[in-house]
Amino acid sequence: MRNLFSHALAMIACLLLAAGPALPAARIKDVASLQAGRDNQLIGYGLVVGLQGTGDSMRSSPFTEQSMRAMLQNLGISMVGTQTRAKNIAAVLVTATLPPFASPGSRIDVTVGSLGDASSLRGGTLVMTSLSGADGQIYAVAQGSIVVTGISAGGEAATVQQGVTTAGRVPNGAIIERELPSRFKDSSDLVLQLRNPDFSTAVGMADAINRYAAAQYGSPIAESRDSQSVYIAKPKMADLARLMADIENLVVETDVPARVVVNERTGTIVIGQDVRISPVAVSYGTLTVQINEMPKVVQPEPFSRGETAVEPNTDILVQQDGGTVALLDGSSLRSLVSGLNSIGVKPDGIISILQSIKTAGALQAELVLQ
Repeated sequence: MRNLFSHALAMIACLLLAAGPALPAARIKDVASLQAGRDNQLIGYGLVVGLQGTGDSMRSSPFTEQSMRAMLQNLGISMVGTQTRAKNIAAVLVTATLPPFASPGSRIDVTVGSLGDASSLRGGTLVMTSLSGADGQIYAVAQGSIVVTGISAGGEAATVQQGVTTAGRVPNGAIIERELPSRFKDSSDLVLQLRNPDFSTAVGMADAINRYAAAQYGSPIAESRDSQSVYIAKPKMADLARLMADIENLVVETDVPARVVVNERTGTIVIGQDVRISPVAVSYGTLTVQINEMPKVVQPEPFSRGETAVEPNTDILVQQDGGTVALLDGSSLRSLVSGLNSIGVKPDGIISILQSIKTAGALQAELVLQ
């Protein structure tokens, strides 16, 4: 009996070792979004007033003067036959994101960007601007003071600028006037879209939802159609909002492909947990050639008819560093990082090594260059 128990424990240990590390777990709301709950982009054209001489020049930006004339005409002020050179007004493009299920009367943030040659929008006020969607319908109206984080100062000989002064935000500057035509309660089914498409994650999500539905409703309701979409059929007696609240809090195991992301501009390297490297030997060395020109001036002897001449003198220094051979065996992320650090190279050198290992076929992952 004791032998059988010991044998069973050994079998369980072998299975756990063969299974490998557990996949990270996350809630469904953190890895997927509801298709009916997508965001919508809004855009509008408006004017910013109240600038301290940093607005558009009317000659370089004629559309600003036309917009100002049209705005004053709507307010009952005629400017026929008059010209203005004021630089306290600027034409801007206003953008915003309409969140899902937004109701009329709620507020959203807007972003403002200059269209003309204005040097700064600091201290300006956005005049009432209508924001339209892709269908041409007006969904929000924006107005308010602009918050600019950048600064710009200077004199006749020098200027200092930090950040961008020709763009800013209006917190809670837009009021929603129209809701989206689609209604969540009228939907007959739900579609969950994975933010990082993966077949393993999609199948695991459908299985988790079906386990919940089997216990709650007695039958499965979810089906994974592809690597990104999971369709959920609404039970007849279920409340759709409560059903979604229960589903989005279910925990699933997420899986991502092995990937190495390299940004050559900043020298940033991000290595995923599942990245593996077949045993490979790497030798890294740098060759530095330094050339210094140190010309010498040769003077003629006294009381001679010679001329002063310049004699060229070149000093060349060749230096080679590194050259050691290191064995990389990336059976785990820790061993891979330790092997790269043992070579003692900088991030740009590690980037070159990873590219060469990928070319050699030893990198068992996708190499993404940014």
